[in-house]
Amino acid sequence: MEKIFVCKTAHLNIGQMKKISVDGKDIVVANIDGDYFAINDTCTHAGASLSEGKIEDATIICDWHGAQFECRSGKLIKFPGEINDLRSYDVVVESDDIFVET
Repeated sequence: MEKIFVCKTAHLNIGQMKKISVDGKDIVVANIDGDYFAINDTCTHAGASLSEGKIEDATIICDWHGAQFECRSGKLIKFPGEINDLRSYDVVVESDDIFVET
């Protein structure tokens, strides 16, 4: 597995998200109560960037049509239609550096 540097922990506060691009894939990293999680950034409904949406508790809400995904697993929580879950990634914190394993 490859570790991709995201940012310093001080630059991703609780309740914030950060988008990174790795090998043509967009990934959103979220700080949920001091724990870090990463899922695909592209909504499986219409392709919106989830990092442009909002985060409530451990849920990312797509800004376009309101699809809701669980940050920890990428699982779809709520949407009026049936769409796919998102891929989740392991996040590693070393000292004060945040990395995503791809």
